[in-house]
Amino acid sequence: MPLTTRLLAVALTAAACLGAQALPAAAATGSDTEVSRGVTIPAFYNPPAELPAANGTLIRSEPLPLALSLPAAGGPLPGTATRIMYKSTDSNDKPVAVTGAYIEPSAPWKGPGPRPLVVVAPGTMGQGDQCAASMGLEHPLQLNGQTVSVGYEDLAIYRLLAQGTAVAVTDYVGLGATDRLHTYVNRLDEAHAVLDAVRAVHSVGGASVTSASRVGLFGYSQGGGATAAAAELQPAYAPEITLSGTYAGAPPADLDVVTKAIDGSDLAAAVGWALNGFLQSDPALQPIADAYLSAKGRAALADLSTMCVGDGILGYAFSKTSDWTVDGESLADIIDAQPAIRGYLDEQRIGTSKPTSPIRLATGVNDNLVPHSQARDLAVDWCAKGVNLTYQPVVLPNAGDALLNHFGPLLTDQGDAVTWLTDRLDGKTPVSNCWSMPLQP
Repeated sequence: MPLTTRLLAVALTAAACLGAQALPAAAATGSDTEVSRGVTIPAFYNPPAELPAANGTLIRSEPLPLALSLPAAGGPLPGTATRIMYKSTDSNDKPVAVTGAYIEPSAPWKGPGPRPLVVVAPGTMGQGDQCAASMGLEHPLQLNGQTVSVGYEDLAIYRLLAQGTAVAVTDYVGLGATDRLHTYVNRLDEAHAVLDAVRAVHSVGGASVTSASRVGLFGYSQGGGATAAAAELQPAYAPEITLSGTYAGAPPADLDVVTKAIDGSDLAAAVGWALNGFLQSDPALQPIADAYLSAKGRAALADLSTMCVGDGILGYAFSKTSDWTVDGESLADIIDAQPAIRGYLDEQRIGTSKPTSPIRLATGVNDNLVPHSQARDLAVDWCAKGVNLTYQPVVLPNAGDALLNHFGPLLTDQGDAVTWLTDRLDGKTPVSNCWSMPLQP
């Protein structure tokens, strides 16, 4: 199946599952602050000049219409959504505004204690502000001739809501919020955004979660890296938060391995998003980029900075970074030649600290986009540190396509992941299977 046809099929399937229609670009109004690839970004996403001091402080909120919402006696199904903006801290220890959403479910929580909270860390959405997961709850499919954005995380969000858990969704640093570029796969930025979302929802009007509510984290791919990093950083960054469990699916734990694997794949756009994020987080890398990038490479990075994942696949599938450099050197060549870039990637490595709460790590054995080997290495690293880890290799037939090998486990393992996390929120203690690691593929 041609790539364009496959992407369109995925987009339309997701929209059909959510009962949504493709929407045209919104008309600009005086209150709108930005237009990104034909999509207006509401003024809500424009951060204020001054930010509060405390991490997790709610800056503003407003009602968020859900694309699929059915009337019911106990309130609209699956729940009532609120768009949120809250304060966090980036990897340079600077204050930053992060947007997202909170959904108060209509379904009752049937487990012990108050209603629990799950923070969903989205998978790769892209880098344009219009790609934010909170916007995907309102418009699951944006298909206007200039951008293709699919809110595919809505399925996991709705499954969690059906269990009676409250759900918060983070847009991460710079995705949605219009003051900076999204720092794609930055370990610290993502972990802080996830943990500060937990803090922020306690100030949302109508939220039933309390300080005694159990907390879980849920993420796959980019989201799996974000939740894995958040679980590692929680003891130091947010010690007042007690995590009951974390699901980290296909986490990009070793960016050196992952960026080299993605280079030339059908998701090659992600390399550009990562490079853009690296340069924003560490301006000291800019002279290196200036020395290596050709005019074509600079133009590609600028173009990709406005794109969602659908746009990136359609526009840059199978692109090679060797086509973006002055001398035809690949990203792998540059990483090997530049200690500064190697050092930056080493700082992003997940697995160097010990999470103190249970984790379920799942990875497809045929995943060669976010390689299975580096995700399994993360499991081994955590097991060596004594983490209560449930390691789940997902065995599916090799689809012969890197994108399908990566996204297949997202869907096939999602139900089991939701069940595992719900059990943790129900107070059940998992039994680690680290003992079996030497026997696993």
